[in-house]
Amino acid sequence: MKTIALSASAMLMASTALADVQTRAVTFENEGATLHGTLYLPEEYDGAKLPTVVVTGAWTSVQEQMPANYARQMAGRGFAAFTFDFRGWGKSGDLPQHVRFVESPEAKTSDIRQAIQFVSTLPEVHSAQIHGLGICASAGYMVDAVSGNPLVKRLGLVAPWLQNEEIVETVYGGKEGVAGLIEVSHAAEAAGGQVIPAAGPEGAEGVLMPIGGYYYEADRGAIPEYDNKWNNAGWEGWLTYHPADNPQRLDKPLAIVHSESAAIPQGVRTFLAGFAGEATAKWLEDVTQFDFYDNPEDVTRAADVVAEHFLSNSES
Repeated sequence: MKTIALSASAMLMASTALADVQTRAVTFENEGATLHGTLYLPEEYDGAKLPTVVVTGAWTSVQEQMPANYARQMAGRGFAAFTFDFRGWGKSGDLPQHVRFVESPEAKTSDIRQAIQFVSTLPEVHSAQIHGLGICASAGYMVDAVSGNPLVKRLGLVAPWLQNEEIVETVYGGKEGVAGLIEVSHAAEAAGGQVIPAAGPEGAEGVLMPIGGYYYEADRGAIPEYDNKWNNAGWEGWLTYHPADNPQRLDKPLAIVHSESAAIPQGVRTFLAGFAGEATAKWLEDVTQFDFYDNPEDVTRAADVVAEHFLSNSES
C-alpha cells in the first residue's frame, strides 16, 4: 500500500463557515423501484459542470441524516453532491415483494451503482469527475459499487464499518450469537418480515440499537424523516457480509478518515493491510462514531480530508 502524507492544505477550504447551498429533488429507477434523491449545488452555482460526490450513510439511515451533512460540506467546497434513499428506506420504493427496512448489502450496492449512473447524466455533473463517499455501514457497499466502475475516479470513506467474520463474532455474541441471529433472520423472512424499532433509549428491549445517542435524539438523528425501523429478515445478509477481507477488488485511489475511538478501527487496519493501491489514512483523536455523523468540527475535519483527496484528481 502506498500512503500519501496529507499536507497543511488539507484545511484550505473549510476553516470558515460553509455557505448556503442549493438543492434539487430528483428521482431515478432501479430494478423496478423509484428512488428519491437530492442534488446539492454551491450557493453561487453558475451552470458549469462540477466534480461530483455521491454520498451514502450508515445502516438504517435516510438521506437527510449524515449523508446530507457531508453533501452540504462538499457543495460548500464547490462540488455537486448527491444523496438518496435506498430501496426500502425513506421516500424510496420497496424492495421485491414489497419488503422494507432490510439492511441488504447486495441491494444497497446495486442502488449505489445505479445512482452513479444516473448522476453521470445530470447537466450539472462533470461525468469524468465523479467520486464516492461512504459513511459507516455503506463504506463497504460503496467499495463494491465503485470497484471496476469506469464512471468513478476516487473513493472516500468516513468512519467506515468494515467487518469480517472475526469482527462480526466479536460484536454479535460469538459464533452462537451470530447463529442465533441468522435463525431470527430465517424466521422473519419466512413470515414475510418482522419489523422492530431501530433505535431506543439505553437498555430498551426489542430494539436494534438500545443505546441512546444519535439515532434516538431528536436534535441529532431522530429527525421526522428517519424511519427508525429494522427488519429482522436482514440479519443474515448483514452478518455474512465481510468487506474488510476483500480490499483487493478496489481499483480507485482511497482516502479513509477514522478514529480509534470510533467503531471497529481494526476493520480499517485489516482492509488497508490488504489494499495495494494509493491510500491516505487520516486518524483523528477521540472522535466517536456518532460524532463523525453530525459534530460540526469533526464532520468538517473529515470533509477536509476527502475533499482534498477528490480535488487531487480535478483535471478536465
